[in-house]
Amino acid sequence: MQFRVTNTTRDALLAHRARRATHFFERLKGLIGRSHFDPGEGLQIEPCNSIHTFFMQFPIDAVFLDEGRKVLRVFSALRPWQVVSCVQAKSVLELPAGTVERTGTRAADELAFELC
Repeated sequence: MQFRVTNTTRDALLAHRARRATHFFERLKGLIGRSHFDPGEGLQIEPCNSIHTFFMQFPIDAVFLDEGRKVLRVFSALRPWQVVSCVQAKSVLELPAGTVERTGTRAADELAFELC
């Protein structure tokens, strides 16, 4: 199942082909094993308040969200072999590196998720 993610605060499209990882093994694998992450793609990991980029082959942006999909914390262009967290987060949206900068997404922004 794919969905669109829009930053309603900035009226900016973050992803038009996002998917969710909600089961243990989906969350564990995340983007590991992929050789690229195309513009417009996204992965929401839920529940989640911490991620790592071990074994990944490309940088990503990470947007930590509360239960209402309000942005709590943003990390741009995380390189492989890093760990980041946000204790209050309920999920994280992983995006291709550069998405956060391009859309101006930052803490306190509101995101909307809609099925494609």
